[in-house]
Amino acid sequence: MNKMATKIIYFTVNGRPEQAEFSVNCSSQDVKDLFRSAAEAGPHDILKLYNRKGNIINISSNLEPNNPNSCYKLEVVASGCNSEPLGVELAGALGFDLSSMEKRLQCLEKKILIEAGNTPAVIYEMKKQVDLFREKLESVEHLSWLGLFKDLSESTHKPSPFYHKRALHKTKDECEHVREKFLQMSCLEVSEEVRQYLKTPTFDNWQWEDAEIMVLLQVMYTDLDFIATYNIETEVLQQFLFEVYRRYNNIPFHNFKHCFCVTQMMYGLMWLTDLRRKMDSTDLLIMLTSAVCHDLDHTGYNNAYQINARTELALRYNDISPLENHHCAVAFEILEKKESNIFKNVTLDQYKRIREGIIKCILATDMTRHNEILSKFKSILSLFDFDNKEHKDVLMMILIKVSDISNEARPMEVAEPWLDCLLQEFYNQSDIEKLEGLPVTPFMDRDKITKPSSQTGFIRFVLLPLFIELANLFPCLEQQIVDPVRKALDYYTEMEKALAREKQDRAPCENAVKIKDIPVAQSTTDKRQSSGLDASKPDTQ
Repeated sequence: MNKMATKIIYFTVNGRPEQAEFSVNCSSQDVKDLFRSAAEAGPHDILKLYNRKGNIINISSNLEPNNPNSCYKLEVVASGCNSEPLGVELAGALGFDLSSMEKRLQCLEKKILIEAGNTPAVIYEMKKQVDLFREKLESVEHLSWLGLFKDLSESTHKPSPFYHKRALHKTKDECEHVREKFLQMSCLEVSEEVRQYLKTPTFDNWQWEDAEIMVLLQVMYTDLDFIATYNIETEVLQQFLFEVYRRYNNIPFHNFKHCFCVTQMMYGLMWLTDLRRKMDSTDLLIMLTSAVCHDLDHTGYNNAYQINARTELALRYNDISPLENHHCAVAFEILEKKESNIFKNVTLDQYKRIREGIIKCILATDMTRHNEILSKFKSILSLFDFDNKEHKDVLMMILIKVSDISNEARPMEVAEPWLDCLLQEFYNQSDIEKLEGLPVTPFMDRDKITKPSSQTGFIRFVLLPLFIELANLFPCLEQQIVDPVRKALDYYTEMEKALAREKQDRAPCENAVKIKDIPVAQSTTDKRQSSGLDASKPDTQ
């Protein structure tokens, strides 16, 4: 009898060595449950797995097998406020840990199935007894505090993140599922290590789910003291964050994860430059909230397309920053609702200032205004005064611009997937422009640009000049964000050269194929005619 192929993963949790064994065909959800059981974590606690380099890796069936000398590290990075895990709490209440028992039973069943090829009757009987007891508990209303209700909305199927395989707008079920998970996690205590990591430009967004991201956004508002200073009710902040999540669309780049990355970079810049000492809390609140809302309801088509296609947005805003005006409008639609208005307890004067600041910041993200804003910043840099409102307004616009296009300041393993997402959005727009007979945006045309060529010019002429000027005001940013962008330029420059060499190496072979069957005695004109080329036109490749 052939045994099913298995993987063995070695890891530590709370300092003790553990190992997980599962079949290669095991679902990712089952693998997560296995690790959750090993950590004795609650059903809504947030777990992360770290490799030897300290990078977070995805807990899934695709985990790379390792050995005891290269153990992964499993950590509960956000847990319930109680110091004891759920299993201990249940043990005290019931005399034993039902949740842990069920998971260990599942592991036992899988192991026996792998070894023996079938499941003995005794296992079925044990499962039946556990399920029966759980059913009794779930039917008793006053025991709901035990947290034993099954999440029926949980699904192992993860829809593709790409919009051409998925509806543009999130479905009601999709939103409610994430909302439920977020509310279950919202009272978790996030570890100090993650709180500090959240303040750095190296933060890796790819290993965090949407509900977890909302927890991290809530941490930002809390750690900057906005909750207490502006009397923001926790339930209102949570509803605001959910409404923001709901209004970001299923597109490759300008989605909710991009919103988080921009906000996280803004948050990191505030701590790196010690802005809490230089600017007042309202300015910081404006910048963080602007970052959260800056691309609300983006559909994946830029302003040039909106204007050329004469879309509803372009007509509504008279071709003036149609997208950015729309993002602002959606933000204040959310803030008009009492249940999601995080500013409802501020004074009227404060609200006017906050509204004016958010509009100014979000409109600054229109790249057609890039040179105008950067030139203004450069003109005041030598005389910059944090007590001058005009100076601070320009700085706030510069900070959201830097945050918005900051991916290349991140580690390459974080930044490069974002470029792939952006190019997918670009290529889609240029394809649509060709189909609709509209002017094709040159830097989006898949027939004219490559991955490296799309970046080298952008980094050299847009990113670096912007980042360097900000570092002139805050020298600490030279190492934090300017150096990584220089390294990214070197990386894509080398990639561009390699592609050019590859193209050059292919050219002789392609030319050889073209002229292989042409008789030597033919004239140049005859050669062109016999090869199907017009003698009056130059060769094209």
